[in-house]
Amino acid sequence: MKIPRSVNGSELVKSLKVLGYYVSRQKGSHIRITTQLDGENHEVIPHHSPIKIGTLSSILKSVAMHHNISVDELIEKLEI
Repeated sequence: MKIPRSVNGSELVKSLKVLGYYVSRQKGSHIRITTQLDGENHEVIPHHSPIKIGTLSSILKSVAMHHNISVDELIEKLEI
């Protein structure tokens, strides 16, 4: 499955709530999200519109690896 090209930061933060992520802090245009599901994990999401494809790919890979699922499964679960 292709990585979506038009995802902005706030959409990604909202969609990651499905996996238990919540906003733990924000400094400027960067939002730090945290989850306790499957162990503690932190990610930094740029509040940009849209997020650059390489940055989005890196975030999705990191989240998928933490939850032991593939990036394709993650994209389906997030519905982005």
